[in-house]
Amino acid sequence: MDNNEINESFDRLWETVKELRKKCPWDSSLTTDALRTLTIEEVYELSQSIMDHNTADHKKELGDVLLHILMYALIAEERGDFSIKDVFDTLNEKLVFRHPHIFGDAKATTAEEVSNLWEQVKLKEKGGNKTVLGGIPQSLPSVIKAYRIQDKASHAGFDWHERNDVWPKVYEEFGELKAELEKDDADKAESEFGDLMFAVINAGRLYGINADTALERTNAKFISRFNHIEARAKEQGRKLKELSLEEMEELWNESKTLEKNSK
Repeated sequence: MDNNEINESFDRLWETVKELRKKCPWDSSLTTDALRTLTIEEVYELSQSIMDHNTADHKKELGDVLLHILMYALIAEERGDFSIKDVFDTLNEKLVFRHPHIFGDAKATTAEEVSNLWEQVKLKEKGGNKTVLGGIPQSLPSVIKAYRIQDKASHAGFDWHERNDVWPKVYEEFGELKAELEKDDADKAESEFGDLMFAVINAGRLYGINADTALERTNAKFISRFNHIEARAKEQGRKLKELSLEEMEELWNESKTLEKNSK
């Protein structure tokens, strides 16, 4: 695509956003605090479009996220904090600085080498992270945060020598949880449950499985199968609570069979 076309398209969008900010009662009333929660929602919707492999939704949700970025920059410009140009320039400077194997003399020929280099560079960055785990946002969902903690620790050399080595730790944490549950100690059981989840997430990471993605796939699968049970109950003129557990299990398996046949 021609760069002039891209520039013209962006200019039109930027002018539209500025017009909305100036004339629309709702857009003109937005603050960064008010926009923040809406942005989180938009990012989750983008994530869903990626999970669904829905190209049309993916394009639309990318646009929605971009709108939020432009609105943040416009609000900042109104306050005299920074401009959209400053956002572009700052990002460009960071990308150049963090890729010395492209724009400098560093050597990195594999994705793993690049990732390790990235973590080293970030520690040297002016105003950057002072510790290995310092750049992990505290507000991240716990499963994603656990994965990022483990990933960053791994790049610092704190990891299992072989990925198979993780399984004894998983079994150990499971045993400790079971022991605390048998003691009926809720606080210690919760702590051990967290340790077990952390170990399982780590095992997934070592085998190339993102726990958040895997869990979301299971969530969607459960919803689909449970919806099937509910729909079949309605076909029979019954409510869910009127079904026995055995009947629910039979409809659950029926849903699984339908899933397999549809593939």
